[in-house]
Amino acid sequence: MGAGIVPPCGSVAQEWETVGMPQAMLTNGMSIEFESLGADDAPVMLWIMGFTAQMTAWDDRFLARFVDQGFRVVRFDNRDCGLSTKLDGVVAPTDQVTAAVLMGQTPPAVPYTLSDMAADAVGVLDHLGIERAHVIGASMGGMIAQTFAIEHPGRTASLTSIMSMPGDVAYGTPTPEAMAALLAPPPPSRADYIESAANWAVWCSKKHFDLAEAKDRAGREYDRSFYPEGAHRQLAAIYASGDRSEKLRALGIPSLVIHGRDDTLITPSGGERTAELIPGARLLMVEDMGHDLPAPLWDVYVEEICDHARAATAGAGR
Repeated sequence: MGAGIVPPCGSVAQEWETVGMPQAMLTNGMSIEFESLGADDAPVMLWIMGFTAQMTAWDDRFLARFVDQGFRVVRFDNRDCGLSTKLDGVVAPTDQVTAAVLMGQTPPAVPYTLSDMAADAVGVLDHLGIERAHVIGASMGGMIAQTFAIEHPGRTASLTSIMSMPGDVAYGTPTPEAMAALLAPPPPSRADYIESAANWAVWCSKKHFDLAEAKDRAGREYDRSFYPEGAHRQLAAIYASGDRSEKLRALGIPSLVIHGRDDTLITPSGGERTAELIPGARLLMVEDMGHDLPAPLWDVYVEEICDHARAATAGAGR
């Protein structure tokens, strides 16, 4: 499989603005909601979220730690999610695409691919006048980040791929329980959506999942932008984009791969294979991490990602 998923579910409650963030009007017609935190002249980290997950899934207090470490943080809503452009009514042949890929056949045309989503990310950097960024993505966002690094290496200072996989369906295969939770019909009401947060436990950290916090997060997500229609097109984009393995083998970008040992949605072989493919990549397998970024582990992520970005910057300067 290889789909990304909803926001990290083991973190503490966060506060965010639901309106008033700026938008980047891209040359491809997309309007991308984004936020920039930190000093304009600081090294940039571009944070890309996963399947159906809004940019606010990156917890404010988590990102604040990177600002405190001297980085400029840029996050944004992917197309078909959050407050960015939604392709209302555009049909994606998701079932046919997934069936074709799993049978080794060429999939039918889709509304967009991961390459288009990576181009959206480039467009946000262009809008901000940023030449290069440390590109960090989680789940589907990790797939977009990998695609960004492959297709726009001159804009990529470093790559961090979190709880993701290389597009080869032999790796990162979800458990049946996680797949069932992922593909369940969207809840019919706000109250039902909040109650459905209990289902996130199937792929989250076994040790750190907090149901009360997950329900609180679900309510905030629903109020900001509940848009289940976009899931079909994003899922089609994941499958139709195919296997990045050979292109990752040729990647010359300093790369860090982070994966949780408890991950049941993109199982650990997805991260292990990604690191195996990228020359010189560092693999960090994290105990008590699932398909989430639980707050008790933030110190680990902050140290590893900051050290990786600084080492990449130092290496580029030699």
